[in-house]
Parts: sequence; C-alpha cells; structure tokens
Amino acid sequence: MSNSNTTTRRRKRATPKNFKSAYDMLKANAAMLQQQDEPDIDNLMTTVEESIAAYKVCQERIDAVKKALDETFADNAK
Repeated sequence: MSNSNTTTRRRKRATPKNFKSAYDMLKANAAMLQQQDEPDIDNLMTTVEESIAAYKVCQERIDAVKKALDETFADNAK
C-alpha cells in the first residue's frame, strides 16, 4: 500500500550553458507544468528556479547575438 502523503522532491538540474540546452529546459518545464492535473507544489520552486536560470542564459545569448548583428550592420553602413 502506497502512502499518498509521501512526496518525492526532484533534484534541481544543473544550469544549462548554451542557448539550445536552456531553451530545451524551458520547453520541458513548460510542458510538464501544462500537463499536470494538479500542481506539484513540492517541486514547483525547483522548476521555477531552473526556468529562471535557463531564461537568463537564453536572454544573455539573444542580447549578445543582437549586439553582434547591430555592430555588423553599423560597420557595413559606413
């Protein structure tokens, strides 16, 4: 007989180091949250912390690419 009060906390995954890994983590976490019939409160903070870290990696990479493109186009306009 299983104890319904027993919860398993999942271990926080390492922060991804590149855009693809971070984006994949965001997609996986979003899908997991959308598929839940009931919120998994025990793991919600872990999911949110992972997602925030992954979002920051994505945003930093997007900003770096945007800056590089802006500089490239500015140099070509001269």
